[in-house]
Amino acid sequence: MGSKLIIELEAQIEIDKAIEWYESKQIGLGADFFNYLDGYFQTLKNGEALFEIKRKPVFRELPLKRFPYIIIYEEYQNQVIVYSVFNTFQDQNKKTK
Repeated sequence: MGSKLIIELEAQIEIDKAIEWYESKQIGLGADFFNYLDGYFQTLKNGEALFEIKRKPVFRELPLKRFPYIIIYEEYQNQVIVYSVFNTFQDQNKKTK
């Protein structure tokens, strides 16, 4: 059985903004981004990969390959908590956590 995925409000806002931005550039690209991101969420939920701790105490970063984003998350008990879906073109000092 997979873990429960929890997307924090700040991460959801970042996702919504990214979808809106990609959709403004090309119709359907926002949906492509969401579907691609959801595939990564499924990987995290199913525990198919464990990514290294990048930020202490236990925050992990999962970079997307097709889009310039990093998922910042934590695994806690039977949960995957997503704190940020960070656009890597932004100032790195703006990363949450």
